[in-house]
Amino acid sequence: MNYPVPSPELDLGLIFPFELDQFQKDAIASLNAGRSVVVCAPTGSGKTLVGEYAIYRALTRGKRVFYTTPLKALSNQKLRDFREKFGFDSVGLLTGDASINRDAPILVMTTEIFRNMLYGTPIGQVGISLVDVEAVVLDECHYMNDRQRGTVWEESIIYCPREVQLVALSATVANSDQLTDWLNRVHGPTDLIYSDFRPVPLAFNYCSPKGLFPLLNDSNTKINPRLANRGKRKQADRDRGRNGRPEAPSLIYTLNHLQERDMLPAIYFIFSRRGCDKAVAEVGDLWLVDNDESQVLRRQIDDFLTRNPEAGRTGQIAPLYRGIAAHHAGILPAWKALVEELFQQGLIKVVFATETLAAGINMPARTTVISTLSKRTDTGHRLLNASEFLQMAGRAGRRGMDKQGYVVTVQTPFEGAKEAAYLATSKPDPLVSQFTPSYGMVLNLLQTHTIEKAKELIERSFGQYMATLHLRPDYEYIEELQTELATLQEQIASVSQHEVAIYEKLWQRHKVERQLLKTLQEQAQEARQEQIKMLLDFAVSGTLLSLKGKNITTSDPVTAVLVGQSPTSGESSYLICLGKDNRWYVAATVDVVDLYAELPRVEVPQDIIPPQELVFKPGKSCRGDERTAAIAQSIPDPDGSLDLPQEVAEQLSRVNAVQAQLEAHPLYQSGNIAKVFKRRERYAEIEEELQELQGQVEQQSQRYWEEFLNLITILQQFDCLDNLVPTRLGQVAAAIRGENELWLGLALASGELDNLDPQHLAAVIAALVTESPRPDSRVNFNLSPEIDEAWSSLQKIRRAVLKVQYRHSVTLPVGLENRYIGLIALVEQWALGTEWVELCENTTLDEGDVVRILRRTLDLLSQIPHVPNLPDALQRNAYRAMQLIDRFPVNEVVE
Repeated sequence: MNYPVPSPELDLGLIFPFELDQFQKDAIASLNAGRSVVVCAPTGSGKTLVGEYAIYRALTRGKRVFYTTPLKALSNQKLRDFREKFGFDSVGLLTGDASINRDAPILVMTTEIFRNMLYGTPIGQVGISLVDVEAVVLDECHYMNDRQRGTVWEESIIYCPREVQLVALSATVANSDQLTDWLNRVHGPTDLIYSDFRPVPLAFNYCSPKGLFPLLNDSNTKINPRLANRGKRKQADRDRGRNGRPEAPSLIYTLNHLQERDMLPAIYFIFSRRGCDKAVAEVGDLWLVDNDESQVLRRQIDDFLTRNPEAGRTGQIAPLYRGIAAHHAGILPAWKALVEELFQQGLIKVVFATETLAAGINMPARTTVISTLSKRTDTGHRLLNASEFLQMAGRAGRRGMDKQGYVVTVQTPFEGAKEAAYLATSKPDPLVSQFTPSYGMVLNLLQTHTIEKAKELIERSFGQYMATLHLRPDYEYIEELQTELATLQEQIASVSQHEVAIYEKLWQRHKVERQLLKTLQEQAQEARQEQIKMLLDFAVSGTLLSLKGKNITTSDPVTAVLVGQSPTSGESSYLICLGKDNRWYVAATVDVVDLYAELPRVEVPQDIIPPQELVFKPGKSCRGDERTAAIAQSIPDPDGSLDLPQEVAEQLSRVNAVQAQLEAHPLYQSGNIAKVFKRRERYAEIEEELQELQGQVEQQSQRYWEEFLNLITILQQFDCLDNLVPTRLGQVAAAIRGENELWLGLALASGELDNLDPQHLAAVIAALVTESPRPDSRVNFNLSPEIDEAWSSLQKIRRAVLKVQYRHSVTLPVGLENRYIGLIALVEQWALGTEWVELCENTTLDEGDVVRILRRTLDLLSQIPHVPNLPDALQRNAYRAMQLIDRFPVNEVVE
């Protein structure tokens, strides 16, 4: 690549006082050339530097940069990092319920907030919110793979004005070229900057009860031969437990190995919350920190607990003093933040974490341990896919701190070194579109665009791009079929269709006449068979017969003379015959197809007898001699029509007459008749295949638009759209951000919540947005009658939405299932001032889950004051409810 000169006002040596990697130089060159970039590189390789360059450049030019992240926690972390790097006043933060310094030149936000901002102006135009924005950094762009958040990323790219440069930072994915090509099409000139170089190389290891071994061979291309051969050795049986399966090494054994080899700090991935907590309890007595670290740890932990006495978690405080912690969604966010901070300082030596940590905040370690290579999903257990494995493995190796990162896979009863080596040598999975139209998308697009423009925007999605790519072989095949069809059409047109029609009629008539002849022949044959059976009883030597049947399997009937009969134990005798072909035959009655009683008998001398080798069993035959040859020659050829019934003879002449007409037809005379009809047959086949294939392609290629139209139909049924323009009710739903904006809009506009007290309103709002918990979840508080009554009054709406959604195959959630409604008593109690410890003691839910319910409630409450067409009383109560709920540990403190 020929690099343009970097911006004259920027000195790269001053900004980054170290040697840049080639991919970083390439990305900066592309940005300076005015192009967007997709930077695809391994975790920890320095992708963020490209985003930081875009910020430095914008600051120098007096412009702004938006920095988007997939998670609120990441946004908060970036805010802290950028304040330190670019100055406190230069950085702002936008979240759903708060804004800090929103006019700052560097504005950090979640990608969803950025998308919502773009909804506010006609797509592609620079609205008020994007004035002076030079670039938008899309950090963790591989989140497009995320089932819940993926759509937001695609929308952000589609809606972003072309004059704004996009800096998409992604982990390595298999189809980064397709992502870049899509950006080129929907946004503007974009370069792919790809690097698979890891500044801190990874060493893969395998831990079993026998020790820690290299997992791969010297070239890191396949399994270590020593591990591959272990299974073939008898001593491998020593690794096996009582049930015959291999045993997993204990946690303490594994950690001791890591400590001895100076491989700490480590993130130890375990795929369940309970598993993480159990691991902390199991190794909680280990000391993994030295005296100095222990003192620093104690000071920081004690300081945190002094400020937040309610945040201490039973069973987690003591291990934390010793450098051991858990990190998962069930833990209090404030406690997790403390763990993250201490881990980044190198004070925590092992964190037992669920895989959510791998996709979340920046927490690199020297080592990652992956405790199992399979995970439980909605459809049962499955092996990790390559991207999941690589995402976790990528956390190992800290740039500037470690010369080598380590990934340790652990033997389990179900997976061994073979599976570990397979994943360690796998390539990343491709990025898959999760694009799904929503009620909010439909309403927001139709507020500012025509239906035609909305369709154009939907068809610009990455999902549509991938569908078109996937269907390309089908499109090519359709083209081939259409070409063949055109050629056949031309050939068919060269023959007179009138003549073809006449020939077809004749052919059909010939077919019918032949079928009738066959039927008459079969009937005549049946009648003749009965007659033959009777005649055979009186047949004498010299009678002429025609043989072919079950036992006499010749291609044509054999004319033969009856020589004698051999008695059997049954009713009829075996017939000993001499054929016109001078062969002796033993036949049964069923083998006689005709008997010519009207013809003179053939003279057979009495001394002519069958040879001794002839076995008297139907179907047996043998060659005759010279004497029998003279008799065979005297056997006449009977006339086939001699004994033909009249109706058969008449039908045969009709068949012959039509056959003669067919043979006299010009098409038959031309000698191409078979080709003519083959072409017509092939033409019909192709037409049918084309119709079916085009239907399938149409269905797949229009999938997203069909979903969009389905949502329009539903919105019209609930009076949210009038002539494709959002009504007052539609404007309510359009202003809400949630998983099911229609349901939330209908509930808020129903009037049932207008006069609820703040604590009751908070609880009902929680029921609108809370997902169904584990079936064994329990809460000891009782619901207030006011909440029960308000929720009951919303059931008619809830049932109507569920019914219509089901009819249109839409599966968006519609509030909490009624059997779990008792859960929201937690929200009422918290709003009434119940202490955090007491609240958590009265439920089986984890603290993290309680915080999540309260934060989701807070998120919707914070939107209500800004939603148009809602009563003032409801908006005031929502604001008051927010104030009641938004306190530690629910509030998200950003210093």
